Amino acid sequence: MNKKYSFKKSLKGLIPFIKPYKWQFIIAIAMIFAFNISIVLAPAFEGMVTTQLASDVAKSTNLSNVNIDFGAIIKIGISLVIIYIVKTVAQMVSIVYLTNAIQHAMEDLRNALQNKIRKLPVRYFDNHHFGDVLSRITNDVDAISNALQQSFTQIVSGVLTVTLALSMMYLINPKIALIGTMIIPLSLLVTKLVVGKSQKLFKNQQDALGELNSTVTEMYTGYNEILLYNQQVESVKKFKKINENLKENAFKAQFVSSTIAPLNALVTYLAIGAVAVVGTADVIAGTFLVGQLQAFIRYIWQINDPLSQISNLSSQIQSAFAALGRVIELLEETEEVPEANPVKHINEIHGNVDFEHVKFGYYEENLMKDLNVNVKSGQMVAIVGPTGAGKTTIINLLLRFYDVKGGSIKIDGVDIRDLPREELRSMFGMVLQDTWLYSGTVYDNIRYGRLDARKDEIIAAAKMANVHHFIRTLPDGYNSHINEEANNISQGEKQLLTIARAILKDPQILILDEATSSVDTRLEKMLQEAMKRVMKGRTSFVIAHRLSTIKSADLILVINNGDIVEQGTHEELLAKQGEYEKLYNSQFAHNA
Repeated sequence: MNKKYSFKKSLKGLIPFIKPYKWQFIIAIAMIFAFNISIVLAPAFEGMVTTQLASDVAKSTNLSNVNIDFGAIIKIGISLVIIYIVKTVAQMVSIVYLTNAIQHAMEDLRNALQNKIRKLPVRYFDNHHFGDVLSRITNDVDAISNALQQSFTQIVSGVLTVTLALSMMYLINPKIALIGTMIIPLSLLVTKLVVGKSQKLFKNQQDALGELNSTVTEMYTGYNEILLYNQQVESVKKFKKINENLKENAFKAQFVSSTIAPLNALVTYLAIGAVAVVGTADVIAGTFLVGQLQAFIRYIWQINDPLSQISNLSSQIQSAFAALGRVIELLEETEEVPEANPVKHINEIHGNVDFEHVKFGYYEENLMKDLNVNVKSGQMVAIVGPTGAGKTTIINLLLRFYDVKGGSIKIDGVDIRDLPREELRSMFGMVLQDTWLYSGTVYDNIRYGRLDARKDEIIAAAKMANVHHFIRTLPDGYNSHINEEANNISQGEKQLLTIARAILKDPQILILDEATSSVDTRLEKMLQEAMKRVMKGRTSFVIAHRLSTIKSADLILVINNGDIVEQGTHEELLAKQGEYEKLYNSQFAHNA
């Protein structure tokens, strides 16, 4: 992902998630507007109090007995109280509406990311770390949410405050207002120069955070292996190196960004100094009131306050934009190629599978150059070969995790590229060597194969997979809970549960990727009998490393370098004295 996302493009990508809640944002902005009018009016009324007191003092001939017009001051005071009440109520209402709108928008954004991930091809996850993808959904979305929650009000409020403060300044004295106006272009120039330097650094910071999450995920996934091979020290070194990289990028980004506030403060102090000098001269000349000068100083601070607040939030805002760019990257990733229109359907599935002149490669060069296989309905097909030969690739192509680059794969005479993916994959049941169970009960994990299954069907599937007895020994039986890592049961037991799940689905075509690799010899024999029953009458593909499990296969395919070098039954291939015999003898010759 080397795309660059500007502020404008990042905001454009966020607008569709904000648009459904525009009225809540509008109400919040209206309340912020009322809040800021209150803020701007307050200094004017406070200045009126000062002017009234100065006027009363000036009119008095005896300073020890000043005649103060308390009636006028009380009227101004009541107006100030009303202004403060309006300010408080408007602020509270704006917070309620804004929080509700932002959290709904972030919920929609997370849902959109989840839906996007569901539509991404397997190729994407083969080329990207899970930890980095996870970081985009969690850390990056949180960064956007926090920035909107904390920055949106201040940015809108800041713009309104500056606009209203300038308006009041020009109403009071246009000449002196010009001096105060100079704060804005100078502050914007400072901000632009600093942000131009720091935005790249914030992008590096978010990328480094994604790398850190990816590394932590990887380490905890392989925690047992780290202990087994005594790689704790190396793991700590790797983590420290990546953590150091994150620290350095974060320091650079935060340091450069934090220079905005002091530079803007310098501009403000210079403006206040200039206004004080010019305003004092006008007060002495009698063309400017003391209360007006007081209000002017307050208005300059009101212009400075939002600029300073936005400056202080600069690092968070820039971090959010960097995070938003990463989120939009994911949302704009190329999805799986849509099915041809109109799509075809298979009304009655028999399970005939034909590979016709299949060409495929994960990269530019094809791994498979001309693969041809004809599998009849109900046959058990075993796929064997050395590591990296292309056994799993055949399964990936069958399930359309990847599409062929040449030739075709047909089921019952229909090209699988003409079938809806969901319909195609619903024909298959699969048991992988790497088991996957989720946090939940044993019952729910088996039911995952067919959500509308009855309890008696689930128990029957468990019995067929020879896992029913084990489940009965658990404290709560089928209601026993499997934890998040599924490490409170053994690997072999997990394998049996996934086999029960596949049996429950009752698929027309069954795929077993070394499904018995994690069970002991006794369970393997029991499982073989169970698998014979479940494979009876349906087409089955078995990827096998232990050749003892596939002697009864109707067809054995020997794969090497992506192509079939031999095919036949167990006896036929041994008689050929070719690649299969070498593989077989490498496993069993020592027993002889």
